[in-house]
Amino acid sequence: MRAILLGMPPVTCHLRYEIDPSALDAFERFAKRWIALVERSGGQHHGYFLPSEGASDVAYALFTFPSFAAYEQYRLGFGTDPDFLAADRIRKDSGCVLRYDRSFLRPVLDGDLKA
Repeated sequence: MRAILLGMPPVTCHLRYEIDPSALDAFERFAKRWIALVERSGGQHHGYFLPSEGASDVAYALFTFPSFAAYEQYRLGFGTDPDFLAADRIRKDSGCVLRYDRSFLRPVLDGDLKA
């Protein structure tokens, strides 16, 4: 990641979704669109994590951009890019997302047995 070489730390976005379990298929379509959009925009998507056992109304997503500035560049597509609008339309039309929280994390990626 070029930004790391320039001394800018990567930023990982963690999303926690409360979803409508009856609209899980729509949420999965929504997720697949956003994975492609993050990747197209220079980020690395680590996947969406859908309910399997336990709570059936919670899902997570993680993706990383080389820097917060790169993340902000990605965000410029919201509300203007036709592919972003189409992805968000899945959420709006299906009601699959009831609520979400977003937080930003700094990843630790290198192991060190002497740390």
